[in-house]
Amino acid sequence: MSILKRDLSIALLLGGPGAEREVSLVSGSSVYDALVRAGFTNVTRVDLQGPDFRLPEGTELAYNIIHGTFGEDGALQSILEERGIPYTGAGSRSSAVCFDKAKSKKIFTAAGVPTPKAEILDCSNGIVMPSLPLPFVIKPPCEGSSVGVHIVHRQEDVLPAMEKAVTHGPEVLVEEFIQGRELTVGILDGEALPVIHICPRSGFYDLSNKYPWMNMGGGTDYICPADLPEETAKKVQEAALQAYRAAGVEIYGRVDVLLRDGDEAPFVLEINTIPGMTPSSLLPKAAAAAGWSYEALCEKIAELSLATPRKERSI
Repeated sequence: MSILKRDLSIALLLGGPGAEREVSLVSGSSVYDALVRAGFTNVTRVDLQGPDFRLPEGTELAYNIIHGTFGEDGALQSILEERGIPYTGAGSRSSAVCFDKAKSKKIFTAAGVPTPKAEILDCSNGIVMPSLPLPFVIKPPCEGSSVGVHIVHRQEDVLPAMEKAVTHGPEVLVEEFIQGRELTVGILDGEALPVIHICPRSGFYDLSNKYPWMNMGGGTDYICPADLPEETAKKVQEAALQAYRAAGVEIYGRVDVLLRDGDEAPFVLEINTIPGMTPSSLLPKAAAAAGWSYEALCEKIAELSLATPRKERSI
């Protein structure tokens, strides 16, 4: 039974200035409805466009549902910490680490987390060509929902993919291509939820397949729990938890993992600290498989966040 008072003053932060704004608006609307259904009587939606924002007087909890830039990169968390306003989800430092795939890659590697081999290319003075053998994946380190990701199999496609990647910033992450099943593991309060198998109907799990309602994409099928041997599922969950702990993530998150064909070895790709909460999103699916209703999940995130002390953090 939740100990939260029903008149808790909640500012639901949604929107944001990044590429995932539309997804955030849908996630935020879903969370708002869930909190109201759960009996919370003082929830206000706040559409944030950037750092110059005002919250309702007397806000007791900022419920952050801004995916990607500003909401998920530690910037918003730092502002809320400076203002002394409690907020949901990961802290400013762990948010910044996980949002930057180059930073998180270094942390995974140092901690022994299984993750694809990679190189980080600084293209601030011109495009630097990858040295990894083909095939590989080119991605901007600081975008979510697979924005700007290119799987490259042919040498003639490398330069065009690099040129597109640098439009998102001068640093480019290049990873070895792992042929295998796309999985994801939700984590709530330090516990791994059931593994989800992601099955895009065409191509890979990009923005159009994640959110077909945005652009009439092909869509994706999800199997939850994933049809895996128990030992394999536990191995995937443990790799996800290892990455989550290494990055110091608080409250909840979702870890994307590839399960290599053949030897079924897991490879951690990234951690989402503000995972989607739309009707088609994965964290609610995994939570439901573990017995959590959508309303109970939203409330648990608030409860855990209010109970987590925020220390001074440097990004």
